[in-house]
Amino acid sequence: MKRELMHQAYGAMRHDMRKTVLTMLGMAWGIATVVLLLAYGDGFGGAIENIFKSFGATSVGIFPGRTSKQAGGNKAGVQIRFTNEDAELLRNVLPLARHVARSAQKDAVVQNGPRSYTFPIFGVDPSIEAIWNLKLDEGRFLNDQDSMTHGLFCVLGSEAKDKLFSGMNAIGESIRINGVSFEVVGVGHPRMQEGDSDDNRTIYVPFGSMDVLTDTHYLGGLWLDSEGLDHQHLDKTIRESLANAHGFRADDERAIQVFDAQKQLAQFGIISTGLKILLAFIGTITLGIGGIGLMNIMLVSVTQRTREIGVEKALGARKQDILFQFLAEAMVITAVGGVFGILLSYAVSFSVGSLTLYSAMAKHAEAGDIHLIVAPKILLIATSILAVVGVASGMFPAFRAANLDPIEALRYE
Repeated sequence: MKRELMHQAYGAMRHDMRKTVLTMLGMAWGIATVVLLLAYGDGFGGAIENIFKSFGATSVGIFPGRTSKQAGGNKAGVQIRFTNEDAELLRNVLPLARHVARSAQKDAVVQNGPRSYTFPIFGVDPSIEAIWNLKLDEGRFLNDQDSMTHGLFCVLGSEAKDKLFSGMNAIGESIRINGVSFEVVGVGHPRMQEGDSDDNRTIYVPFGSMDVLTDTHYLGGLWLDSEGLDHQHLDKTIRESLANAHGFRADDERAIQVFDAQKQLAQFGIISTGLKILLAFIGTITLGIGGIGLMNIMLVSVTQRTREIGVEKALGARKQDILFQFLAEAMVITAVGGVFGILLSYAVSFSVGSLTLYSAMAKHAEAGDIHLIVAPKILLIATSILAVVGVASGMFPAFRAANLDPIEALRYE
């Protein structure tokens, strides 16, 4: 019986093929829109995550400021200064932090033969490579021995290397920083860089050797890797431990600044999730319009086939049989349209590839663009929405057909 009803449903669709095809195209357009909008939302979230990863997605920076509240006998406005003891303090109070690094910064004149430029010089501990997610194109990064022996070694940013060496080999060569000779041991991979940012013009030297360029008794800042740590507890621990060491109130937000990349990423994650929900809603409305078209053509089909329904009921067809026949017809149209829509979404995603986002504002930022990738998760969500719309659109005409009075249906002209 079910097979016969399916055969009748197929015959009915072939009877008015033009309307059937147009309805399928409407469903295909709707599901393609849902898939592409969801892919756009996923691509936007991925782009934001890639931007943060390029600068160190788990990095936490702690920088000294001035107190804004009176503490003990100290009035507000006291300058906080970090020393090596503060780095040791953080290592002790945050034993699960994989890396804690010191940093100091100074702009200096850098020379290689007749070429002379002013570049930012960063004195850093070797672990900054992992914290900032620094990649190298050539050579190696600074190591612990370089810092402990006060070795005069440096790693050049990609743009600094191009300006100083103009395409020639830099590894093993010497440059002069404020008149002091440093040997080049590595060249960095180009980083995402906005406008006049100095990220790729930076030169890294061992923190232990930075004292030949500037006084390093006071640190410019402290950096650590927060992977696997509770970020709320982390912020509280940092503030309380440094407050006890320097005599300021732990709730004084201006005494020290704590930059937590994961918190920033979480805030963008909320925006990304909201965008995904909005896009899914818009896609569902578009698919719902296709569903209304499906419902209309099914209602027309019920009207045109009223006498046929009466004959079927007179021959013993039950309500559920008629319901199954028309619902199966609606679901076949939905399924075929869905398949074509998914194929269309794949074709569009492959042809478009990526949409410009961060690369419009920054150099070397292709990873920060929106990549349209139709992931299995997206197909699962889109197919679920399609199934709901298909059932909802086919159920009303199917109920109407199933509830027709057989006597009135046989009299219908």
